[in-house]
Amino acid sequence: MHVGIAAAGSGGHVYPALAVADALVAGGIDRSGIVFFGGDRMEATTVPAAGFRFVQVDIHGLRRSLSVENLSLPFKIAAASKIIGAEIRTSGIDAMIVFGGYVSGPAAQAARRTKIPLIVHEANAVPGIANRLIAFRANLVLVASEAAKSKLKTGVVVGNPLRKAFDTFDRSSMAAESKIRYGIPLDSKVLGIVGGSLGSAALNSIAQGIASHDPRSFHILHITGLPHAEAMLEASQSHDDWTVLRYEEDMVHMYAACDLVVSRAGATTIAELEETATPAIVIPLPAGNRYQAHNADELQTSGGAVVMSQDDTQAIVAAAFSLMADDGARSEMSSRAGETGHRNAATEVARRTMELVHG
Repeated sequence: MHVGIAAAGSGGHVYPALAVADALVAGGIDRSGIVFFGGDRMEATTVPAAGFRFVQVDIHGLRRSLSVENLSLPFKIAAASKIIGAEIRTSGIDAMIVFGGYVSGPAAQAARRTKIPLIVHEANAVPGIANRLIAFRANLVLVASEAAKSKLKTGVVVGNPLRKAFDTFDRSSMAAESKIRYGIPLDSKVLGIVGGSLGSAALNSIAQGIASHDPRSFHILHITGLPHAEAMLEASQSHDDWTVLRYEEDMVHMYAACDLVVSRAGATTIAELEETATPAIVIPLPAGNRYQAHNADELQTSGGAVVMSQDDTQAIVAAAFSLMADDGARSEMSSRAGETGHRNAATEVARRTMELVHG
């Protein structure tokens, strides 16, 4: 069996796709039988680094501002679809799974033209434009949450796929090893700050605000994202208890080391907080149809996270200090977070894909 996977743009699309690819391999599909399709962003390096074949196409999303680039988009979609269709025939791909983003449209077109099954996975509570447009023609629509199902009526709730390492996450047994990994004293409490795969200028500013407060009884473990790394590394030089990382490939160690996390509300991040039962202050990106805020709705309602606006910097800093000082509150939040979400989503997506192909 051969499977095509279309995922592009950000970690919210690419990492769930890689999790499903790993689950397909675990289910008996040869690694060489999985072909990824994407553009020139993070997928172009992340996918090959994970050991999967990657076919790059020249495609981008619709520019939200007036741009002459939008005029060329239909031609780029057609050209990308043609390349993907040719690869489907050459490689004998039996099914196509799309995860949203700008490559989903041409991948879906190619799947329909070559008459192979099309599977759509929607990670966000508010479905993206690409997945909304193609879902009604898909053979199978899988969604991460009931909120997404309310928008994509044929959707089946399976959760958001995470890499296999999350399946066996155990903070109590991993915490010491993870702190050693980051050079953090074993007796330190740790506040994690995570801005997503591309980083967040707003969260980096909040990190600086927290680091500037003295006295402080906890260590800061801060993943900046590559675009912001150099500035944050420089800012942290005068603070022995502020560890800055450009990027973390293996996020289970980040969560294992942390007592509380300040994060964005990307779909993958929310799923990771739920899977690891990590108490969090969640700061949704104020963009689009408030899709990140909706991603966090269930976790907030359960009591597993506090959701705050990025404009309330002082309140966020105060909340971080308050929660880091309150072991009981964090313990309760952890219990609530662990009760939300869906487990083993990657395996479920892989299983349903193989069943669809094999009948």
